[in-house]
Amino acid sequence: MLRGKLRRARGDVGDDPLDAAQERRVRAVLALGGVPQADLPDGVQQVRLRLLERAASGREAPRDVSAWAAVVASNLAVDWHRARRRQERIGERLAALRQAEHPSGEDTSLLSLAVARGLDQLPDAQRQVVVLRFYADLPVRDIAGQLGVPEGTVKSRLHTAVRALRARLHEDEVV
Repeated sequence: MLRGKLRRARGDVGDDPLDAAQERRVRAVLALGGVPQADLPDGVQQVRLRLLERAASGREAPRDVSAWAAVVASNLAVDWHRARRRQERIGERLAALRQAEHPSGEDTSLLSLAVARGLDQLPDAQRQVVVLRFYADLPVRDIAGQLGVPEGTVKSRLHTAVRALRARLHEDEVV
């Protein structure tokens, strides 16, 4: 079924290689990785392009397109982060995204801003596993497989990142 979908995505039938749910997931991973709202469509297109290039090169389709797309989106976000400085703006963008999806109280907005600032201070590798685990909802095994690192490395990065985020939230007296 997936192979036929990828064939259609190459132009045989003109079907989109990402379904609506996968596109939303890619957008969320990009947004949580710090890509500005204005650049999200380009990021989604990059994920589509990489999926089509993979199919065109004759490589086998990813076992889980959704997980593969989330990891590609996460890598794109890391690339974007390295290319641009976004220290102050990430908190505002994440808070705006959260409010647009679920109108919330002032406390939730403050927590969202504090978490966003905490994410912004994490090293790229730690931020990437946090986004893939908690926002893209990928299991540790899938994250390790997609990133090409041992499961223990993913767990270690998650542990260190969560501990740093927790400390940041207590420093800011948010929790």
